[in-house]
Amino acid sequence: MRRLLMILAATLFALWMGAAAGLAQASSERPRDHLQRAKVFLAAGDYRRALEACQREVAEAPSAQGYVYVTYVYQAIDGYLEHLSKADKWVAVEHLYLNLAGGDVQSLLDPPDVLARIAKEIIQGGAQKQSDVHAAMAARLDVEVTNRLWKEQAAWRAARPDNWWAGVPDSWRW
Repeated sequence: MRRLLMILAATLFALWMGAAAGLAQASSERPRDHLQRAKVFLAAGDYRRALEACQREVAEAPSAQGYVYVTYVYQAIDGYLEHLSKADKWVAVEHLYLNLAGGDVQSLLDPPDVLARIAKEIIQGGAQKQSDVHAAMAARLDVEVTNRLWKEQAAWRAARPDNWWAGVPDSWRW
């Protein structure tokens, strides 16, 4: 009886260890759904949802890469705003403001009115500050990975100076 209990305990332990290893492997190999959606949101110009998707990625799988991705979206907002203001596209700045403000049903009844030039300053100031905060978090977790990712995004920006904010470097595999 004692031997049977020991065999049963050993079998249960082996099954538990195998299941734990399988879960760890499954979680590390899970598809990066949040990042895939963020890539589509960036292409569509839906920066609020892109940011939210990257923030969910950090919440579910915190890493230096995740913080860099959040930082990148903040910088994409900043870059897009700068592009719009240089092109004198103030209606598009207002649209971005409305997108970032939430776009829920309440905004149909009580739209957040703001002058486009003021909206640009408000959004850029906030995006730049949040970008700095998240970049510091990424560097605290892994400086080498953070530096590698910044080199990749710098090359991406240089290759696409007029629309880098609408996507991510291919090497990031979103």
